[in-house]
Amino acid sequence: MSSTGGRHFLQIPGPTNVPDRVLRAMLAPTIDHRGPDFAELTRAVLPALAPVFGTSGPVVIYPSSGTGAWEAALVNTLSPGDRVLIGETGQFSTLWAELAARLGLEVEVIPGDWRHGVDPAAVEERLAADTAHTIAAVCVVHNETSTGVTSRVPEVRAAIDAAGHPALLLVDTISSLGSIDYRHDEWGVDVTVAGSQKGLMLPPGLGFNAVSEKALARSAGLPRSYWDWAPIIEANSRGFFPYTPATNMLYGLKEACAMLAEEGLPAVFERHQRHAAATRAAVRAWGLEVWCADEREHSGALTAVLLPEGHDADAMRRIILERFDMSLGAGLGRLAGTVFRIGHLGHFNDLTLAGTLAGVQMGLQLAGVPIKPGGVEAALELLR
Repeated sequence: MSSTGGRHFLQIPGPTNVPDRVLRAMLAPTIDHRGPDFAELTRAVLPALAPVFGTSGPVVIYPSSGTGAWEAALVNTLSPGDRVLIGETGQFSTLWAELAARLGLEVEVIPGDWRHGVDPAAVEERLAADTAHTIAAVCVVHNETSTGVTSRVPEVRAAIDAAGHPALLLVDTISSLGSIDYRHDEWGVDVTVAGSQKGLMLPPGLGFNAVSEKALARSAGLPRSYWDWAPIIEANSRGFFPYTPATNMLYGLKEACAMLAEEGLPAVFERHQRHAAATRAAVRAWGLEVWCADEREHSGALTAVLLPEGHDADAMRRIILERFDMSLGAGLGRLAGTVFRIGHLGHFNDLTLAGTLAGVQMGLQLAGVPIKPGGVEAALELLR
């Protein structure tokens, strides 16, 4: 490191920076998870969390990663041999498909180029052809963290309805919840998958499923115990969990929900869109290419940037880490070494973005990437 002063800039697309308010809330003494104080905490957290998902139904909380919440969504709604349709939008849609296959499900992938979201027309066409209704669920990654592409979930829902198909709609919002407009009930989603470490401004450690009545009624035959919704929802009704919960994380979750409510979710979403637009303005002023290819699908949570051929994105990220103590997201899967990702989600403001983009601009220059020097000013002009 060239300097040890100041703070580390954690500008990956999650885990994100944890606000001081949330950190202080998590410092509360651990309490008896079978006692009345804990029941009071649960009864405060669950109602505060539901509006973040845009639901009036149950939200199940697990001590888990987002991967665990993926599995929970599948095992509570599907049976061995069921067919699931997954749109290929990037590394995380690919991983969800692989997980489904390991569970014994038949996975059908709608191929994609990783530069676009799920194609609603392709979903409608495939479901309309499935006259025997062999497809039990459609899985969509709302915001593909590896590419900075946001799929148009309401249009996918409309496609399912237009095909007259009974398939469930399962949506991964791990990198969009609390950052990008999302409405579980209004959009007709059956299971929403989320994690704590991104827009919810918490450390990793909590996974979530928001669940529709249709999903709860589905007779599922996949084995499950830890992931079973039923005992959790029943215990939650009394303020408890059927296992030892992540008590101090729940204190942090309560505070994070309070922060989102104080700012107002519409304002939170607008803030993220402003920062995303300013980041894209900087990238284009540098003469570089934003990876997302559809103007309707740019992510409010992160921006993936393509480097010119012959330049190594990982080498550039290493220079930025060593010289400016800032972490940027790596390219994942087929994008390794060719793109880098700027996270601009969670506890984040205009000056944080300005500092982030200044570090990126200096790092690009030090790495010998041919750019124009006006990227930061283009972003500042938009923010002004």
